[in-house]
Amino acid sequence: MIKMAIYGKGGIGKSTTASNIAAAFAQNGMRVMQIGCDPKADSTVNLRGGGSVPTVLELIRERGAALTLEELVTPGFAGVLCVEAGGPAPGLGCAGRGIIAAMEKLKEKRAFEIYKPDAVIYDVLGDVVCGGFAMPIREGYANKVFVVTSGENMALHAAANIAEAVANFRSRGYATLGGIILNRRNVPREEEKVAELASDVGTKIVGALDFSPTVQRAEEISKTVLEAFPESEMAGEYRELARRLLAACGE
Repeated sequence: MIKMAIYGKGGIGKSTTASNIAAAFAQNGMRVMQIGCDPKADSTVNLRGGGSVPTVLELIRERGAALTLEELVTPGFAGVLCVEAGGPAPGLGCAGRGIIAAMEKLKEKRAFEIYKPDAVIYDVLGDVVCGGFAMPIREGYANKVFVVTSGENMALHAAANIAEAVANFRSRGYATLGGIILNRRNVPREEEKVAELASDVGTKIVGALDFSPTVQRAEEISKTVLEAFPESEMAGEYRELARRLLAACGE
């Protein structure tokens, strides 16, 4: 089973990237599960046509011991299994601890043994890499970490912090850094700056995505690019990125 975590600064496009990769994997015949680890619970929205789903934390609070695995998992486009960890109400509790609770519930319900996914994608907020947000790295949930960044300074700063967090866990046999995904914003020296980051953290750019209005058009109708515009150049870019990530995972 391929287990990858996709990190990045909030707003950098990691959820869009994760969802399109999940769709590409699924269209290639793989059984895929995408787990959103963000309190906004919007990781899988474009795989589900914009519909809302209860988060794991909401279900834990409402259903308690009666909660079933089928309530936690919602099928989306191309059969992708969608899970949203969720978080506490704003100002109440720690979002990181919420992710921990959600992951433990999936483990308790034997989600991976029952659904038997070929690939699990964790979509994780990377502004802060501590506590629950680091769980996919340090608890054996993910084997490879991919970091989405542009050439913008704040995105690069967040990417460097994520890479450092992965490096800090390296000696314990946890997830390793699989590479950088360049999500272009067309800022000056973008390719050069991201290449410098990759060199500094001892990895490589595994794939790049163009800044394209096709992505925004797909999101306006709450769909992945692969569903909304399957013959577009951007759909091809996501398929190529999916292929490169599989190669980076040894597949």
